[in-house]
Amino acid sequence: MRCSITFVVMIKATVNGTITLELDQKGGKTLINGKEQSFDLKTLKPGTYHLLAEGRSYMIEVVTSDKAEKKHELIINGKKVNVQLRDRYDDLLHELGLDAVAGTRVGDLKAPMPGLVVDIPVSEGQTVKKGDTLLILEAMKMENSLKAIADATIKKIVVKKGQAVDKNEILIQLV
Repeated sequence: MRCSITFVVMIKATVNGTITLELDQKGGKTLINGKEQSFDLKTLKPGTYHLLAEGRSYMIEVVTSDKAEKKHELIINGKKVNVQLRDRYDDLLHELGLDAVAGTRVGDLKAPMPGLVVDIPVSEGQTVKKGDTLLILEAMKMENSLKAIADATIKKIVVKKGQAVDKNEILIQLV
C-alpha cells in the first residue's frame, strides 16, 4: 500500500532532541527536509506500524502519545525514540514568547464519558499541579483518574461523590 500524507502546514519533528525533520506537502509531493520522499506505511494493529522507506524496513510501536504536549514515545526497530512535533503556529507562539502561556491554559474539567463520580480527592480553593488527580470517574466498571492538564486552582466542584454524570458535563471549574 502506497501511503500519501497531506500536510496542511509544515510539521517539524524533533527526534531525541537532536534530529529535526521538516515534513510538508507541495504540489502533491511529500517532502522531508526539502527532499522528495516516498514510502509505504502499513498499520499492523493499533499503535504498531511497518514503514518501508528508501529500501529500509522499520517496525514502529507507539508507547505513549501526549497530544496536548505534542510529545510521543516510540520504539523503532527496538530502540526507544522520543518525538516532539511542532507546526508553524507553535513556532510563531515561540517567536512571540507566548508558547509557555499557551501551554498552560486551563479550562473546566469535563466528563470524557458518562459515568459515576467515585471520589473527589481535591477541595475548592486548593492549588493543584499538572498531573494531580482531580476526580475518579467509574465508567464501564473501570475507574478512570481524571488529572490536571496544567497547574491550576480549584474554583468550584460542581458534582458530588456518588453522582451520575453525562459526557461533557462540567465536573470541576478551574482557574
